[in-house]
Amino acid sequence: MGKYLNLYYKPTEEDLICKFYIEPNKISFEKCAEQLAAESSIGTWTEVKTMNKRIEKMSAKVFEINKKNRIVKIAYPIILFERANISQIMSSIAGNIFGMKTIKNLRLLDVEIPKVMIKSFKGPAIGLEDIRRIMKIKDFPIIGTIFKPKLGLTPKEMTKLAYKIYSAGVDYTKDDENLASMEFNRFEERVIRILDVVDKIKREQGRQVIYSPNITSQADKMLERAEFVKKQGGKCIMIDIITCGWSSLQFIVEKTRKMKPIIHAHRAGHAIFTRNKKHGISMLVIAKFARLAGVSALHTGTVVGKMEGKKSEVVEINNFLRSSMQGIKKVMPIASGGLHPKLVPQIIKILGSDLIINFGGGLWGHPLGPEAGAKAIRQAIEATIKGIPLEEYAKNKKELKIALKTWK
Repeated sequence: MGKYLNLYYKPTEEDLICKFYIEPNKISFEKCAEQLAAESSIGTWTEVKTMNKRIEKMSAKVFEINKKNRIVKIAYPIILFERANISQIMSSIAGNIFGMKTIKNLRLLDVEIPKVMIKSFKGPAIGLEDIRRIMKIKDFPIIGTIFKPKLGLTPKEMTKLAYKIYSAGVDYTKDDENLASMEFNRFEERVIRILDVVDKIKREQGRQVIYSPNITSQADKMLERAEFVKKQGGKCIMIDIITCGWSSLQFIVEKTRKMKPIIHAHRAGHAIFTRNKKHGISMLVIAKFARLAGVSALHTGTVVGKMEGKKSEVVEINNFLRSSMQGIKKVMPIASGGLHPKLVPQIIKILGSDLIINFGGGLWGHPLGPEAGAKAIRQAIEATIKGIPLEEYAKNKKELKIALKTWK
């Protein structure tokens, strides 16, 4: 047994534990695991004269090996990490190791975060229960949509569409991930116009609907936009957390904590490193750190929609977001991507009703228009919650009836 390989080691309560899938490249499995632990903690490619006994005690330790499944578990002493600094933590456990020649494939499957590290994070200012309280929606999925086409609409066009779909039963609208502040659609005008509609719906229907504008940009610009949304009475902001990065996300969360916006976390770009099951980082790991960082709601997958994602994986992520975590608030899962009314029973059966369900083309593509699309979605959810088959419920609901014929 060496500094980095110790199968007799018993992890302490303060160790951060990583579960990796590894495929060695022309070296033994044990040697590969040992090099992985070294590079991700105190070691390098050769012995150095500056190493001493004190530093050796800081080494990461491979304490479990399953060669059949190609799984190793590595324990990292808490002293290796700066508390509440996700960028530094990820640079260690998911940094240089992915570029090592001695590793053919490597995937960070899971991470067990010690209580002492969890307590260094504040988590969400607004969590799952807060979202339901703000919107006054209980025991029913929150019906969301993404304005479509995803690019090209003007603020004035979006305003008209927002009123139509809110009036028809949509609870929650959001910008798409690549809509920022372009010539054809400036951020400030869009926010002012749509939040005026949000206020109008509250006056007319007594409903607190939500608009989530995409503030994604440089960190200082995102803060300006978040403050602008708050000034206009907005209750939610959206951030593309992968393309912005952990440091930008943590910056915005901390700077807006007193404002308490709902922070809608879009995961655009995640599949670059989450999709290949032999290499990269799992979405579960991303979800764990996103919750600690302080997001309120997170895209996690649909299982039945257009986006890739195994049932077991999506369910595990959603269960984690809704579980207790040392006082860190729960996060609302978001199902989004290729959804339409006919898929509603499967979505709720698999993922439950404690989530936001976002419909894009499955609302805007309804033959009778977006209002009918919104009504069909609500009808599908009502039927599912009541335990009534969609076809039966649709007999006297023309919007749902047409939707079921449109999307098979």
